[in-house]
Amino acid sequence: MATRISPTDGKALFEQGDALFIDIRDPASFAAGHLRGAVHLSQANVDLFLANTAPDHSLVVYCYHGNSSQNAADWLGEQGFSNVVSLDGGYDVFRQQFPECLEEMA
Repeated sequence: MATRISPTDGKALFEQGDALFIDIRDPASFAAGHLRGAVHLSQANVDLFLANTAPDHSLVVYCYHGNSSQNAADWLGEQGFSNVVSLDGGYDVFRQQFPECLEEMA
């Protein structure tokens, strides 16, 4: 099971710049706003993502509230990714605590 990390720990990883943030929310939510540099992962691009992402790359998965991201992080671990965590509280909490890290479109 993938580890859950706090928004504060997520921000530290964000600032280090080594981790890839994976947004699994719906396309409209991603388009309205997301963490700067985040990759939107969906059924439409998951095969490409799996083929083009190093299995040892640090991944931080987030959703709306931190529930679905846990399942997605676990699934990515099953696909061979060795350094995957789920962002507790998801985009909603992160957005409230660290608005300076966002790329909001709408």
